[in-house]
Amino acid sequence: MDIVVFGAGALGSLVGGLLAREHHVTLVARDPHARRVAGQGLRVVGELDSHTRPRATTDPTPADLTCDLALVTVKAYDAEAAGSALAGGDPEVVCSLSNGLSEETLAEALGDRVLAGSATYGAELVGPGEVRCTGIGRIHVGEFADDRLDGDGGDAASPRAERVAAAFRGADLDCTADPGMPRRRWEKLAVNAGINAVTALARVSNGALADGPGRSVAHRAARETARVARSGGVDLADDEAVAAVDTVVAETGANRSSMYRDVESGSRTEVDAINGAVVDHGAAAGIDTPTNRTMADLLRAWERERVEE
Repeated sequence: MDIVVFGAGALGSLVGGLLAREHHVTLVARDPHARRVAGQGLRVVGELDSHTRPRATTDPTPADLTCDLALVTVKAYDAEAAGSALAGGDPEVVCSLSNGLSEETLAEALGDRVLAGSATYGAELVGPGEVRCTGIGRIHVGEFADDRLDGDGGDAASPRAERVAAAFRGADLDCTADPGMPRRRWEKLAVNAGINAVTALARVSNGALADGPGRSVAHRAARETARVARSGGVDLADDEAVAAVDTVVAETGANRSSMYRDVESGSRTEVDAINGAVVDHGAAAGIDTPTNRTMADLLRAWERERVEE
């Protein structure tokens, strides 16, 4: 496949670098990372080890964005810009691995080309041209809304989701074509809500949520997310959301969440698209979400004082 990874930070670089073992990959990233990859290749270290030479650019042309598959790994607040940029090319399929519920935003620019995805691989940029795998997880891809699934009542994923999953597996990435992505994307949001804000506020790695007070807060945030999901017709039980949090914590214990790294670097977080999204959807449904609301308010207060516009 010809694959573009749009927004190749930590996760995008890890996935893109591994995909480059078997596919033609272009990373759209920032300098100096893009420049180092273009000149010396991309090194994956940690729990996986690889050195590949994907193409890398900071300023893709429409030809660069004409591909079989575009993986979107931007921050959630950049999803609209990513959709507009990709619409300037001609990607056959676009799959979001970003946090939050970004698929609808991408679909506004890209129509029915958009698939949903979730990834629990842990990734951390070591420096330009090098990314560390801090946990081996799983990837799921599939149609993001019930009305985009086949209407035959079966349990099969769509053919294009199967093709994307096969491309991942061909590069030795654990990937499933998932007919249940409308539910799984809310499960992903529950995991993000339960892990990202807690680790960012407490300044701890994911593994610190395996027990103790951090685990309790993460579970409350996940349960609130599940209740909001059910209000919209998504069958996500409280215990399933909590179990998903515990699984990701176990698989990525050494990882610092993306939100924790944002706070460390004084950067804008994705709180609006994660905990804020739970609060907003809950308010629309008449469901109180005090844990997510409190964490969102605290992170927004931090951003107001520490993040430059």
